[in-house]
Amino acid sequence: MDSRAVELFFIGSLLCGVAPNSAVLITGRAVAGFGSAGIFTGSMMILITIVPLHKRPMFQGVFGMVFGVAAVIGPLVGGAFAGNATWRWCFYMNLPIGGVAFIFLFFMLQAPQKPSKPVSLTKHITRLDPLGSFFFIPSIVALLLALQWGGATYAWSNGRIIALFVVFALAFVAFAAIQIFMPDTAQVPVRIISQRTVLAGTFFMIFLAGSMMLAVYYVPLWFQTVKGFDPVQSGIYTLPLVLSLVASSIMSGLITQRIGYYTPAMLLCPSIMAVGLGLLSTLHPGSSTAAWVGFQFLTGFGLGFGMQTVGLAVQTVLPREDVSTGLAITFFGQQLGGAVFLAVGQAILSNLLVDRLSSVPGLDPDAIVQSGATDLHNVVPAEDFDVVVAAYNFACTRIFLAGMGLALVTLACALCVEWRSVKKGKQGPGKAADAEAFKENKGDTEASSC
Repeated sequence: MDSRAVELFFIGSLLCGVAPNSAVLITGRAVAGFGSAGIFTGSMMILITIVPLHKRPMFQGVFGMVFGVAAVIGPLVGGAFAGNATWRWCFYMNLPIGGVAFIFLFFMLQAPQKPSKPVSLTKHITRLDPLGSFFFIPSIVALLLALQWGGATYAWSNGRIIALFVVFALAFVAFAAIQIFMPDTAQVPVRIISQRTVLAGTFFMIFLAGSMMLAVYYVPLWFQTVKGFDPVQSGIYTLPLVLSLVASSIMSGLITQRIGYYTPAMLLCPSIMAVGLGLLSTLHPGSSTAAWVGFQFLTGFGLGFGMQTVGLAVQTVLPREDVSTGLAITFFGQQLGGAVFLAVGQAILSNLLVDRLSSVPGLDPDAIVQSGATDLHNVVPAEDFDVVVAAYNFACTRIFLAGMGLALVTLACALCVEWRSVKKGKQGPGKAADAEAFKENKGDTEASSC
């Protein structure tokens, strides 16, 4: 499964890199997205298969570290490619990486093979819940378009924006009804999503990803617009965020493995992040290096504590046969939260810039919003540049405040998660299945060694 996901990601990246038009690019992104989702879930299932639950926190801490670093570094590397070479290298660079990953999977992974009954193509298609997808995908697209266009391209009261919100609401209600009344093919089975920890964990990931994206995307923007750094410099100056994230991800795994409970890390994560983002909201053009280094360090340190805790919680509270679905649901929540709140951040930025610059004679706020950070000097007259910088500073710091609010909501979600131990001998619905599966895998491994 994981090798096929890598193949899909490889093919999708190649399509994007050679895309002659937007239609091919969109198709490639869709294919790569399927592969990316499979890589995440498949990697988790490999870990579950070969490592017993009480030893997983450390491994998942490494997973969280890798994901967090990639989330921070990826956009910066992509921006550097787009500005200094070509955007196509954002996709071409995935090819050698995917090739190395495929080689490792092919030669080093020896997962036990269990016999399975052949399944017809019709059955496979039915399992994908095509009817649910028919309503769910348009609902999310409508929501993202409404958030992206509202207040920037069209007024919030514009009929197009209202219609998009209505489409989102109706389509999402239809999707929810299908999940409830057609449980055999549901993408999001009610029996799993209604489990207290899974539900709270999904919302935890939605809001955590939202606050993370607001920090990851708008801290570099603040450096470029307010401090005047180029994309490469802004990437270097976000290293405190990355390094603290790496340190706390490892610490989170060690602490969780030591005490046996994942909940303390889930509580620490948004608490520290809220403080860090709140301090980031106090930045101004004259802020010292110590200030923006320290504030980033706190934000990244908090973020690292919570990157993989929800995955551990899902593995602890669910029976083994439901774990892959539970992980997929929480992973989807993470991706959804990042996409939605990134659009919210863009809406905040656009609306605040237009609001604060519309009264300045001779300035076109819409042109400034569309120009981006790197072209400000070419669009803004020298005499008005300080005013625009102040407007960008105000907008970015309001976005950090929004991120702080999301972190506090994330904390509320963490308070709803059950306290279960990952150590052997502790009670929990997922324990017996996990122990049995580990023994089976151990037996298979010993047999293959003989």
